[in-house]
Amino acid sequence: MPYFFGIGLHVFVAIFFAVHAMRNNQGIYWLFILFAFPLLGSVVYFFAIYLPGLRHTRGARAATQAITQLVDPNRALREARANFDRAPTVQHRMRLGEALLAAGNPREALEHFQTAANGPFANDPALLLGLARSQFATGDAKAADATLANLFSVNPQARNRGEPALLYARTLAALNAPGARAAFEKALTCANDVAPRCLFADWLAAQPDDADRRRAGALYTEIVQDAKHWPRQTREHNREWLQRAQTALASGTAPT
Repeated sequence: MPYFFGIGLHVFVAIFFAVHAMRNNQGIYWLFILFAFPLLGSVVYFFAIYLPGLRHTRGARAATQAITQLVDPNRALREARANFDRAPTVQHRMRLGEALLAAGNPREALEHFQTAANGPFANDPALLLGLARSQFATGDAKAADATLANLFSVNPQARNRGEPALLYARTLAALNAPGARAAFEKALTCANDVAPRCLFADWLAAQPDDADRRRAGALYTEIVQDAKHWPRQTREHNREWLQRAQTALASGTAPT
């Protein structure tokens, strides 16, 4: 019985890789290899085709980045500095600015983005977003607002993208501007994670209107309830926002 089970398992594995080969337009010869030599063929296919392709998936990249951040948290910044020192191009300067922001050094990041913004790439959307992020992170919401206005002028589609839409909402909130509510609502429609919901809830919870506070509680509750069904990767990505929602509900600052 174990012998037949082993043969069956090898065949199932070969079928799995055969389906993968067909879906990914691999050569027809792989089907011959997989079914003529189920065990050996599957091993060869795994290392030659399946594993290299898996490394390029979004989930694999995210997992690799998470592991790298845990083992060597300063690697990205170190590499960005080295690349910039070797070739101080605008692209390398922008990447260094992004690495500095990720490392919690927005003031130095701001210097790099400001320098890059004074050159021929002044209206580059990625540069403008990085500049606005660093301005906001250093507490200069007014400058961030002006930079985002420039970004939306040269690239109107940025209004419909998650990161700039949320940054705009946070900027208006920091300025106590009347458009903050509408900006947060817009950010919710562009969201690809939980951050807009949690930050909007934070803003609503600070408003004097009871209806706003109740909605804040509802948004926090949604996050906590949704988290029960998140896969591990999603939970890890949204850990900060889940913890903030749980803390807000536990403290009673936002009634449900």
